[in-house]
Amino acid sequence: MSTASPKTPRLPAVICLVLAAVTLAVYWPVTRHGFINFDDPPYITENPNVQSGLTWHGLAWAFQIGYAAYWQPLTWISHMLDCQLFGLHAAGHHFVNILFHAANAVLLFLLLNRLTGAAWRSAFVAAFFAWHPLRVESVAWAAERKDVLSGFFWMLTLLTYARFVQKSEVRSQRSEIRAPASSFWLPTSGYYLLALFFFACGLMSKPMVVTLPFVLLLLDYWPLNRIRNSEFGIRNFIKLLLEKLPFFALSAAGSIVMSIAQKGNMSIWSLTELSWSLRLENAAVSYLRYVSKMFWPTDLAVIYPYPHHWPAALVMTAAAFLVAWTGLALWRNRENPYLAVGWFWFLGTLVPVIGLVQTGMQSMADRFTYLPGIGLLIAVVWGANDLFKRPDQKKYLAIAGAVALAGCLMATSIQISYWQNDLKLFAHTVEVTTDNYAAEVCLGEALERNGHGDNALPFYSDAVRIEPDYPPGQFKLGMILLEQGRAEEASNHLALAAQLSPRDPVIQFDFGTFLLQHGQPDEAANYFRAALAANPDFAEAKTNLAAALAGQRGK
Repeated sequence: MSTASPKTPRLPAVICLVLAAVTLAVYWPVTRHGFINFDDPPYITENPNVQSGLTWHGLAWAFQIGYAAYWQPLTWISHMLDCQLFGLHAAGHHFVNILFHAANAVLLFLLLNRLTGAAWRSAFVAAFFAWHPLRVESVAWAAERKDVLSGFFWMLTLLTYARFVQKSEVRSQRSEIRAPASSFWLPTSGYYLLALFFFACGLMSKPMVVTLPFVLLLLDYWPLNRIRNSEFGIRNFIKLLLEKLPFFALSAAGSIVMSIAQKGNMSIWSLTELSWSLRLENAAVSYLRYVSKMFWPTDLAVIYPYPHHWPAALVMTAAAFLVAWTGLALWRNRENPYLAVGWFWFLGTLVPVIGLVQTGMQSMADRFTYLPGIGLLIAVVWGANDLFKRPDQKKYLAIAGAVALAGCLMATSIQISYWQNDLKLFAHTVEVTTDNYAAEVCLGEALERNGHGDNALPFYSDAVRIEPDYPPGQFKLGMILLEQGRAEEASNHLALAAQLSPRDPVIQFDFGTFLLQHGQPDEAANYFRAALAANPDFAEAKTNLAAALAGQRGK
């Protein structure tokens, strides 16, 4: 991790080649994996709009707001293109994810190298980003195309923005005159407009990238030094803010659309009634857990359950940690500006998913670190380089970095192996977490699909015991009890599932079918209507509603 510039112009090309080749090699086993039963069905395997490939109807559907609580038209289009090319062969879908991830690693290196000229430090950051086991979830999960796709546009946005700034500085130096008042108008550089375009594409891939304008301001501070230079004043600061206005406008629009999408999709169960105190506690603890998993990535899981409370000692430790590291970054700001930039990159880009606005049942997720983790890596790699300055220390630092990368590659290979199939993935998740009701339901479903339905009952029962208000748990327990001939017990669980999830068409339909089969057509008709309200194209619900209405007339 030396500060020396590359001795040959070929070095960046060699680094790019190594980054891409190793990333493809370590993730290649994913191409032998299948889809999983968590998010992959609604995103791909049970989504007729996606399965049809690229069609005019599908393209129009992709830009609609609300499905799966996201507005992500480019992600839907990328899934459609996969189905056009590969059908439902999972290998092709996974391979495209791997290609995007490898491209993101190369783009990250090119970005940092362009901004700083420090080829080796940039290479280490890009390598840790690409090969860290926290990345596995974003790459090995077909439904997480939105992570690698939005990351791709994120990198392109930053690269074109850096090019815009550097070209502007060259023009300014050549002119050698004071900028006129017209400099307050928005720039019309091709690179600037291209950066806006890539940012819009990122927002249409995953709304989490709304924080990118703040990262642009961080880069203005370091390494672009547009804010830190000796001639900087309030006039220049206003100019930089005006320059970012279109980016902030896109962020605001993306946030509004995201809010509409989440409010409009009430069929997705979420822990929305959490108190603000618990949300703040979980946010602080999650930041600490993310940092700890960056440095010691053990017990990684596809679902981290949300606890009913966090121990006070852990919350206080997490809060103290955040305050201490924020204070250190600010204290060392003049001598080591990368500490503040990296730390606030990490803190800020996690804000949309840190749980202050809760969606889903998770307390945190490995996939959420895909872009935020870059900030920590920048702070650590640049900090280590400045901490060990002597030439003999640099040698041992490079060796330590290489050993750490080798450890990441080993841990990533192990983590990839858990994604072979549903059984292995969710068995591992249940093993390394506690009270994980969502993972228990997923494991039960995997057992049923693999012909081990009798073994699924304990997992469904355990899920209901842990979280009685989780609709899939109640529904799955009711269905398996029904298969075992325990209709009265099943009725109670199916009724509660339908009550908890009034806009889930499958749950409403199945409970209506149960009621129809047990001589209650009046009640059944109401549930079929609810299913059709959530999914007007539900053909079986229309048929059963007609049967229920006929049963009412026959009374």
